[in-house]
Amino acid sequence: MFAVIRIRGAAGNSKRVEDTLKMIRLIAVNNCVLIPESVDYKGMLEKAKDTITWGEIEKDTLVKMLEKRLKSKNNEKISEKELKSIAGYDYEGFADALLKGKIKLKDLEKLQPVFRLTPASKGLKSVKEHYPKGDLGYRGKEINELIEKMI
Repeated sequence: MFAVIRIRGAAGNSKRVEDTLKMIRLIAVNNCVLIPESVDYKGMLEKAKDTITWGEIEKDTLVKMLEKRLKSKNNEKISEKELKSIAGYDYEGFADALLKGKIKLKDLEKLQPVFRLTPASKGLKSVKEHYPKGDLGYRGKEINELIEKMI
């Protein structure tokens, strides 16, 4: 499963790139979504690579992100007890189910499918260059370090 984070705004983007970002649900900067590793999604990520960064999320990072950033449609924080009543899982079980593809955030009507993250503590390297010189594009397992800085 990929974690995808929007790093840059809309200025200078073509209509095709903006449409792709809307399909992935990345409307604003510092938003993060979880998407499956499929050929279709990889093509969409390549199209928007000058605006986003992505990589494979690990379970520990996903659990931390769920604990701190999982919100309801009303923009209220979701506790572990509420998550059990909505999805039938605690944070660890929910992260496991997400990673295995048993459940999708967008299918649960009471939960927001997008995580709103804060700007990275100590900043980003460059929002104009690709990884490893900058922060754009595919970064593999290093996405977990960036997410930790943004939670």
